Amino acid sequence: MNKPAGLTKLFSISAVVLLLFLLPLIIGSQYIMYVLIWLGISIALTSSLRVISLSGLLSIGHGGLTMIGAYTSALLVMKVGLSSWFALILGGVAAGGFTCLIGFPFVRLKGMYFSMVTMFMTEVILMVSEQWKSLTGGSAGIMNIPRPDPIKIAGIIDIDFKSYTDLYYLILILVIVSLIVFYLIEHSRIGRSWQAISRDDLLAESVGINVAAYKVLGFTIGSFFAGVLGAFYSQFYNVITPSEFGFFFSIYILVYMIVGGRRSFIGPVIGCILLLLIPELIGGLGGYRPFIFVAILMAVLYTLPDGMASLPTRLKYTDLGQWFIERFAHA
Repeated sequence: MNKPAGLTKLFSISAVVLLLFLLPLIIGSQYIMYVLIWLGISIALTSSLRVISLSGLLSIGHGGLTMIGAYTSALLVMKVGLSSWFALILGGVAAGGFTCLIGFPFVRLKGMYFSMVTMFMTEVILMVSEQWKSLTGGSAGIMNIPRPDPIKIAGIIDIDFKSYTDLYYLILILVIVSLIVFYLIEHSRIGRSWQAISRDDLLAESVGINVAAYKVLGFTIGSFFAGVLGAFYSQFYNVITPSEFGFFFSIYILVYMIVGGRRSFIGPVIGCILLLLIPELIGGLGGYRPFIFVAILMAVLYTLPDGMASLPTRLKYTDLGQWFIERFAHA
């Protein structure tokens, strides 16, 4: 990337971040703030799932990992009396530690076998939480979870997190920090090793890359951030139940990634905006979300296998009319 292009990209990103911080001043609706908070949670979760996929692993267990973070944080705050900020981090540590412990036998599986095991893992986590009623509350879950602890600096800052606006700023910071960490890792030696493993793990191993260790590392990093987002989820909604984190929770996150494009860093953002934000903000479409999901997913898989993020490149190097003829003439 040349210097002017790099400066232009940096300026554009800075302008977008500034706009996001000014958004509550422009939009007064608390409902829209609520939607944007859920969008932020989804973007960070989808991006953390993409980190796992960089080494060629396709997980359908993100719901279970998010649940570990949510329950760990809620229990530490309510039963141990720990600060919500420490509980937020420890929710990530619990999810990341769990996958680190079980990771080595899991990552040796390939393709759909790994996906099926992660799906089974989520079901086991759900069953344990439903049966361990004395700790988790069973199917009824945990209620009255406190919001994040207030931040007060005399005469400077006084944030109590009682409004959606305060929570919006918190999730915005979490998303920005998550994306920066993911970007730096992806463009480091670790990220290059993941790419090599994804292309050909046997060849990567032959040149000295510890394939299992790098896969577990990616699995653990993605799980840690899923746990942190689960902890925030519990503090945001104040109530968590096992059913919230079931199979469809994981599938939605997976669909966001596929539609946006898992090969592109910005793919999760595009997928979440397209499938979550737009239907929610267009009146009357929220109830038809599953049908919208299926329609968009099928269209993207058929026309853009690399997701919506690949559309500009496709249009740049392909004659649009010829592309449509090739795709649909013999359909």
